Amino acid sequence: MAIDPIHAAAHFLERQLKAKPVVAIILGTGLGGLAKEIDEAISIPYEEIPGMVTSTVESHKGRMIFGKLNGVEVVAMVGRFHFYEGYSMKEVTYPVRLMKHLGVQKLMVSNASGALNPNYEKGDLMLLDDHINLLPGNPLIGSNRDDEGPRFPDMSHPYDRGMNQLLRDVADRNKIKLHQGIYAAVSGPNLETRAEYRYLRIIGADVVGMSTVPEVIVANHIGLPCAAVSVITDTCDPDNLHPVSLAEIIEVAATAEPVLTKLIVQTMAEL
Repeated sequence: MAIDPIHAAAHFLERQLKAKPVVAIILGTGLGGLAKEIDEAISIPYEEIPGMVTSTVESHKGRMIFGKLNGVEVVAMVGRFHFYEGYSMKEVTYPVRLMKHLGVQKLMVSNASGALNPNYEKGDLMLLDDHINLLPGNPLIGSNRDDEGPRFPDMSHPYDRGMNQLLRDVADRNKIKLHQGIYAAVSGPNLETRAEYRYLRIIGADVVGMSTVPEVIVANHIGLPCAAVSVITDTCDPDNLHPVSLAEIIEVAATAEPVLTKLIVQTMAEL
């Protein structure tokens, strides 16, 4: 009988780990610097892990890092997968299921996004309170594994309220500006037109990006509490729109990264 790839991958990783990770962190575009804060780090490239695809995006390094962050055993994904890379939704979300098999109890996600809300500025952080899924697919389509989660998982609170409250409290104590809003996920890889930005704002989105939602859907399916923070890397005012490049997005993400790192590191001790 064929071995389930996730079980094979979990077995492969467990043989190399000193301890089971408790918290998983997915690092978005230009936000890989948090990995430097992980102590006793063990770095494993994606291509060595059974069943994992590889990141094709220039700014995503493509490795899992295991170790301690502020005393907590963690696994950090330095580089995620996107639908626009040509991967299926199941391939995009495979790491989330794998990390749950490794013993992870909570998931923290970060991403780079464009601001639709006129009150947001480049370099700001936004805590995701809800999302709008405009991706052309769903990672739960197909046969359901009843041992992992229900056929029709509830999404009334996709982002764990306790984790979100903790992040807000930590932000307040450390005087970190942390907006709270709604993330719209689109397929990309092109950025949006002026008309599309207007549409996204009309339907209630505060920011727009090309990731996060598939992972959050799967986390909810398998009972893994999660929270997510966006770094605002560009502003999307359709009446004053300027071209933006990946280099500019990465540059802004890099300037905001120390603040995001502080927020996540300080939160770790209380999760």
